[in-house]
Amino acid sequence: MWNMRGEMSTEYNYYQVIKMTYKTKLGLDENIVAALSYVGFWITGIILLLIEPDNKFVRFHAMQSLLISLPLSLIIFVVGWIPYVGWIIADFLGFGALFFILVLVIMAYRGALLKIPVVGNYAYRITYQ
Repeated sequence: MWNMRGEMSTEYNYYQVIKMTYKTKLGLDENIVAALSYVGFWITGIILLLIEPDNKFVRFHAMQSLLISLPLSLIIFVVGWIPYVGWIIADFLGFGALFFILVLVIMAYRGALLKIPVVGNYAYRITYQ
């Protein structure tokens, strides 16, 4: 490795991340497809579960996307029908859900197998066992 002065350094950077990416049936790297499984909420989760039967990393994220975003969408929809204040509460829940989904997209893109406590464990059992 090279240091700031252009000299050879013997220090090892412990924060290096070595990614092993595999191609999927879509022709993209698996971390990109896993991140895309969260972008379209539960719809892309279902589509990627059907398209990628062999890649377990993509299937895990697609299953977790489906199990998180479908109930979350239904909850936001039902809360929106509460008279007078429901739309305000639904807006705040929606913004929180978008932030949560954005965190999951970033972690999937980085190649992390981030398991959400209840749903992630269930998706992991379905996918890897």
